[in-house]
Amino acid sequence: MMEKTTSEDPACSPEETASESAKVPTAEPPGEVAVSESTGEEQVPKPQAPAPQAPAAPVTTKPAPPSEDVPSAPLLLTLEDVSNSSVTVSWEPPERLGRLGLQGYVLELCREGASEWVPVSARPMMVTQQTVRNLALGDKLLLRVSAVSSAGAGPPAMLDQPVHIRENIETPISHPTALLSPDSCFDPEAPKIRVPRHLRQTYIRQVGETVNLQIPFQGKPKPQATWTHNGHALDSQRVSVRTGDQDSILFIRSAQRSDSGRYELTVHVEGLEAKAAIDILVIEKPGPPSSIRLLDVWGCNAALQWTPPQDTGNTELLGYTVQKADKKTGQWFTVLERYHPTTCTISDLIIGNSYSFRVFSENLCGLSASATITKELAHIQKADIAAKPKGFIERDFSEAPSFTQPLADHTSTPGYSTQLFCSVRASPKPKIIWMKNKMEIQGNPKYRALSEQGVCTLEIRKPSPFDSGVYTCKAINVLGEASVDCRLEVKGESLRMGEQE
Repeated sequence: MMEKTTSEDPACSPEETASESAKVPTAEPPGEVAVSESTGEEQVPKPQAPAPQAPAAPVTTKPAPPSEDVPSAPLLLTLEDVSNSSVTVSWEPPERLGRLGLQGYVLELCREGASEWVPVSARPMMVTQQTVRNLALGDKLLLRVSAVSSAGAGPPAMLDQPVHIRENIETPISHPTALLSPDSCFDPEAPKIRVPRHLRQTYIRQVGETVNLQIPFQGKPKPQATWTHNGHALDSQRVSVRTGDQDSILFIRSAQRSDSGRYELTVHVEGLEAKAAIDILVIEKPGPPSSIRLLDVWGCNAALQWTPPQDTGNTELLGYTVQKADKKTGQWFTVLERYHPTTCTISDLIIGNSYSFRVFSENLCGLSASATITKELAHIQKADIAAKPKGFIERDFSEAPSFTQPLADHTSTPGYSTQLFCSVRASPKPKIIWMKNKMEIQGNPKYRALSEQGVCTLEIRKPSPFDSGVYTCKAINVLGEASVDCRLEVKGESLRMGEQE
């Protein structure tokens, strides 16, 4: 039987994987499994003759309790090929990768009659196909594979039946010069690309990280594969590609923002072709807000306004972090986190103190390396009512509601909770009423309304297209009222080319 392509250890080739070595709970006993340093192939030497013992069922490790940090079991574990000394299996990525991300897969074997599972490789491998070599004739093996994150290994997927290593009987060929190519025995098969599940949405990496994508495909005779980046040929100085009989690997050693874009893989077989597109986004920390100023100081309150950063890090912002520090101690304290508007009112400041304020930008990579700080101090004056100077006019801080940050039109995806934001200024504190299509929605468990530091937030839990419409925020106090509107549209995303298997 023909032997299929072996997935080699990426650490031994230019296509190094981005995953670091992860410790796997299963120990590797000497003499059972060895990994070749020169080739990266998984090798299993013939074991020493063990003492006779009664057959025993393999001991299956009890799976750990479900956790959002641990990936789920790999899908579609399949036996691809068996020869007289090797076995090849493949699988699909798990449904859930875990919050900490995937570090690779651990393939384990257990010989029939043994009680211990032995890892095939010394560390997790970022591949979805592996070949185990140097097996002995007559071996019967059980195989299983687990996905691994930094939080540990997830539950395993196991082959339904043991694999029996048998001797292949081949017909001798009397004329070696007339050998046919391996693919000439098969009818042409249309090419098909199987995009891994985790690459069917935008693949995000940080600047400096490694990009290592393995895309399986099929077709006969052997397909020809080509890659493009945003419709142009790849830059060979930055991107390397290795294509085998059943997959193509795209590798970038140190990703830069210029590597972002759409990568398209085209597979050709005798005039037929298949295409798949993968979107890659390389991001980094954002810059700080461009400017900030102190708008007003009254009573124990200070109003701030700032402008968004010039550089968002090649991705959308998650919000801003606002901090305050009084002149006496110089210590910074966080007032607001992941705050979306660009104006805010800081309350509950201490009379007699003077304050500075600073604002950080934040995206998926974290807070900006520096913050933008107010140039002037906010002086919170002492109120001396007993001895007012001549001509002193006491200021009335009462005012009708006015929105300093309106609602913005928003588009959301079904099933993913979304939030609407606006900012209001008023004294005394106003009553906030939320409406959808001019109907009050107070008390509806689908919505959660919050009002803090002048910021009004409406959370819509797992919206559906039925939740589309015009939303209104109304603020009312004894001096008047004000309202702002926005339109929310809930719609699904269209499938990209190459996503369907």
